Amino acid sequence: MALLMEHQFRQLPADRQVETRPFLEACVTPSPIFRHHLCESSSSDCLGSTIFAPVKADMSANIAKIKVVYDTNPGRFKTLQQILEAEKEMHGDQWPKVGATLALMWLKRGLRFIQIFLQSLANGEKDESNPNLIRVNISKAYEVALKRYHGWFVQQFFKVSSGFHRHSLDTAPMFVFALQVALLSAPYKADFLRALSKGREVKEEDCLEKIRKFLINFTATVDATYEIYGKMNADLDYRA
Repeated sequence: MALLMEHQFRQLPADRQVETRPFLEACVTPSPIFRHHLCESSSSDCLGSTIFAPVKADMSANIAKIKVVYDTNPGRFKTLQQILEAEKEMHGDQWPKVGATLALMWLKRGLRFIQIFLQSLANGEKDESNPNLIRVNISKAYEVALKRYHGWFVQQFFKVSSGFHRHSLDTAPMFVFALQVALLSAPYKADFLRALSKGREVKEEDCLEKIRKFLINFTATVDATYEIYGKMNADLDYRA
């Protein structure tokens, strides 16, 4: 849990404007969820590199795209809303399908995925027959945050709630089968919480309480980002 608490998101000001620079810096905070494991190699992912590779790669690429725009004029692009407003004027009819606006649209969805996953853990949601597995939490996060934006093939990647039945995949493409097998290799909850605690043995409830504290500002920031897109009618519903 130390990995999350070391990089808290900022508390939002009264006007709920999200400052770009601290937002981008804080967006690397969820990376330990993907990157760190109990092993010594920092290249390993505590949730599995195969499982979360699409989310991780998408988030990293979109953070970089937003930063490129911000760095061109930090004073002008102090807040995320200022970036959207400037790009709306700059790109005309192409907006919001271009630039940092499009990158932030997908980034906020990835952040929502992480938020719902962590909130589900913090709320104690679990598969009663397998309480130490986190597939039910991953599945909920995907269903709420990302599924509506994905086509059939991507949806198969995250299809976990019904469990694994090889006989039902006999006619499915082998890569779909391989992805589902990879998803079933998600770590046990205890291992995941220990990884977030940098390998230290800690009580589960202590870990979950720290996740709840992290989620306060994190959730508020994600909500505020969604509010910007709603206010500016900048969201798109097309499927990847």
